Amino acid sequence: MVQFTVPKDSKVIKGKKHPAPKSAINRRTFKVYRWNPEDTANPRLDSYEIDLDKCGPMVLDALIYIKETIDPTLTFRRSCREGVCGSCSMNINGTNTLACTKPIEDIKGDVKVYPLPHMAVVKDLVPDMKVAYAQYGVIEPWIKTETLPPSRERLQSSEDANKLNGEDGHGPAACILCFCCSTACPMYWWKGERFLGPAVLMSAWRWLLDTRDEAAGERLDQLEDPFRLYRCHTIMNCTHTCPKGLNPAEAIGEIKKMMVVRKID
Repeated sequence: MVQFTVPKDSKVIKGKKHPAPKSAINRRTFKVYRWNPEDTANPRLDSYEIDLDKCGPMVLDALIYIKETIDPTLTFRRSCREGVCGSCSMNINGTNTLACTKPIEDIKGDVKVYPLPHMAVVKDLVPDMKVAYAQYGVIEPWIKTETLPPSRERLQSSEDANKLNGEDGHGPAACILCFCCSTACPMYWWKGERFLGPAVLMSAWRWLLDTRDEAAGERLDQLEDPFRLYRCHTIMNCTHTCPKGLNPAEAIGEIKKMMVVRKID
């Protein structure tokens, strides 16, 4: 049987414990991944016991409470706190999601918080997004046209707009590029340097659907590659983990259909 080992300095060790005040009644322990590139210590899992009566209901509220009242050195990204920016994407109890929309009450036992898997870590819960953003740039995520621009904006029917937004708000345009889906995909873990991943391919489908865009053929040419698109094996982790309820696997399947149709035509 194959055995896998990791370097000793990458193994996560037990970290510091921060108990809650004795007066706290509604307690919950948060085990948070910590790593600082400025020292040579191993990554560690610090335990913070907090009083839930003193913080908001979401995991992000707890992280903010920890940073503001217990440990100011804790590092993480956050912005909108409304689930529309994707800044606070992280792995919470084994699932990639948004900390700002993950209720603490939905989690049984200790809350374990790690950075997104597969990506290099900048510090603590902050992943390095450079590769993901570079891959996003490959699909050229803007309207491309050959016809002369109109005197005003390029209009679109409500029916065509619904294809992008989805009548229930779950269309491909709703993707916030949190990359929870890509970092949950085994094929992206194994071939992430060439496979674009579910998040980027979902965005590619968004532009292929846009009736104002006039570069569908060019966009499909960019994706016609053994790795960029076709490494998807429909494992469905991407769809299961999307915090916005989107379906990247379906989007990838639709792009593959377009590839087949244009070859037949």
